Amino acid sequence: MNIFRRGLLLCLLLAATAGCDRITKHLAVTTLAGQPEQSYLGDMVRLDYYENAGGFLSTGAGWRPSTRAAVFQIANGFFLLVTIVMAVRYKWSRLGAVGLVIFLAGGLSNLIDRMAFGSVIDFLNIGVGPVRTGIFNVADVAIMAGVALLLVNANRSRRNPERAEADASV
Repeated sequence: MNIFRRGLLLCLLLAATAGCDRITKHLAVTTLAGQPEQSYLGDMVRLDYYENAGGFLSTGAGWRPSTRAAVFQIANGFFLLVTIVMAVRYKWSRLGAVGLVIFLAGGLSNLIDRMAFGSVIDFLNIGVGPVRTGIFNVADVAIMAGVALLLVNANRSRRNPERAEADASV
């Protein structure tokens, strides 16, 4: 696949992933905000509007606003910028490139929320009985899926370096 077509497909993946997150957050704001928690599939899926001023599992939500801005906006923005430079500068396998782009899409979408509103809109909770996740959003799923793909790619590259190098040149 030529480099232009591959780059275009990765940009479309980034836009689709971030766009899906933006749309679901808009729906959460317009339909869930101020409403009671909604339960589906025998309480396996809960929809509940939450504005998370902190990070993972609300870590740092109680920090001063200037500290939160430094950590969750400035440092996060710098980290994503470095990740973008890595994405452009290095040759990635197809799997690695997809993982990196999905990770970036989730991170950028959450960063937009933090810069625009000072918090991230979360609305999903999954679990069975008392075993439940924290409240999260589509961008968080994209971040975790991207990390998982990058780890699978790294493991595959470590096991078979010749295949990884051939995959990166395509």
